Amino acid sequence: MKKIQVELGNRSYPIYIGSNLLSQADLYTRHIKAKQVVVVTNITIAPLYLDKILKNLAGFHVETAILPDGEQFKTLEYVERIFDKLLTCRFSRNATLIALGGGVIGDMGGFAAACYQRGIAFMQIPTTLLAQVDSSVGGKTGVNHPLGKNMIGAFYQPQCVIADADVLDTLDDRQLSAGLAEVIKYGLIRDIEFFEWLENNISALLARDKEALAFAIERSCLNKAGIVSEDETESGVRSTLNLGHTFGHAIETGSGYGTYLHGEAVAIGTCQAADLSRRKGWLNDADVERIIALFQKCNLPTYPPEQIDSDRFLELMAVDKKNVSGQIRLILLTKIGVATLPIDVDRTLLIQTLNTYGRK
Repeated sequence: MKKIQVELGNRSYPIYIGSNLLSQADLYTRHIKAKQVVVVTNITIAPLYLDKILKNLAGFHVETAILPDGEQFKTLEYVERIFDKLLTCRFSRNATLIALGGGVIGDMGGFAAACYQRGIAFMQIPTTLLAQVDSSVGGKTGVNHPLGKNMIGAFYQPQCVIADADVLDTLDDRQLSAGLAEVIKYGLIRDIEFFEWLENNISALLARDKEALAFAIERSCLNKAGIVSEDETESGVRSTLNLGHTFGHAIETGSGYGTYLHGEAVAIGTCQAADLSRRKGWLNDADVERIIALFQKCNLPTYPPEQIDSDRFLELMAVDKKNVSGQIRLILLTKIGVATLPIDVDRTLLIQTLNTYGRK
C-alpha cells in the first residue's frame, strides 16, 4: 500500500492506494470518531461492494443511502435523500459519512457532509479511475444546476481517501477510458515525463495491467496532492486542473447531463484548448496532433458535438467559475507540460476554435 499525504494543516489527510484495501477494516475505523455512520452509494455499486464495507463496520450504527446512478441525478433533489436519511435516523454532528462510488457520489456525499449540521466528517472510497485520480482528492464537493455544472457546492476536505485498485476490475471500458482523460491532464499541465510515460504505456493501462494502473494512480494523486496543498481554494495554481473543463462543462450541460461522461467531455475540451493554444502561437501542429492522438488511443472522443454551435458554446461557457466580470477565462498550454493560469481569451480566436476545430 502507498500513502500520500495531502498537506493542509489541521485539515491534512492521507490517500491510501493499493490492492485489497476494502477488506482492511482499520483503514476505516481509525478515521471514525463516533458510532454513527452513513454509507452513501448508488444502485450500481451497492451490489458489488456495500456488503464488504458494512462487514468492516461491525459494532457501529450504520445506515445506508442508495441513490440512482448517473450524472443527471447529481442535483439538490437527490442530496435531500441523504439529508432525509441522516435526519430520520437522528444522526448528530459527530456522525461520519462514507461516500462509496464514482465522482457523482463523491461530490454529492461530500456536499451533504459539508452541509449537514454545518459539517460532519466524511471519507472517500472512489470506485472509478476518474474518482481515484481526481474528484475524490482536494475537497471539491457539489451538485449541478440546469444552467451550469458544479455551480452549487463547497470546499470540504475528507478524513481520508481509500483508492483500491481492485475495484477497477468491475469498471466498464468506457468508464476506464473516461478516467484516463484526467490522468492525461496531469501530464499536460505540469508533468511532461508522466505524459511521455502515458504515450508509451497507454496500451497497458487499457489492458488493466495492475502495475501500470497503480503507477498512474499514484503519480496522478501525487500531482493533485501537491497542487491542492499549495492552493486549496483554487485562487491560483489549482485552477490549472481545469484545463479543458470550461469547454467540457459546456458540452455536458448543452448535450444533457449523462450524454457524455465527464472524462469524455474533458477530453474533447482539452483538444479544443490545445487548438486555441496553437492559435495563440504557443503549441505547434505537431503538439496538437500528439495530444489528440493520445486521447484517441484511449478510445475517447476528441471533437465537439455538432448540435452545440459556437453561439451555444459561448452562452454555456459564460457560466463558469473562472470568469470575471463576464469575460471568459480559460486555462491554456504554453507547451506540453506547462499550463497557464486563467487568462482572458481573445474572443476572435476563441470563436475560430469553436467554428473550425472538429467541424465539417
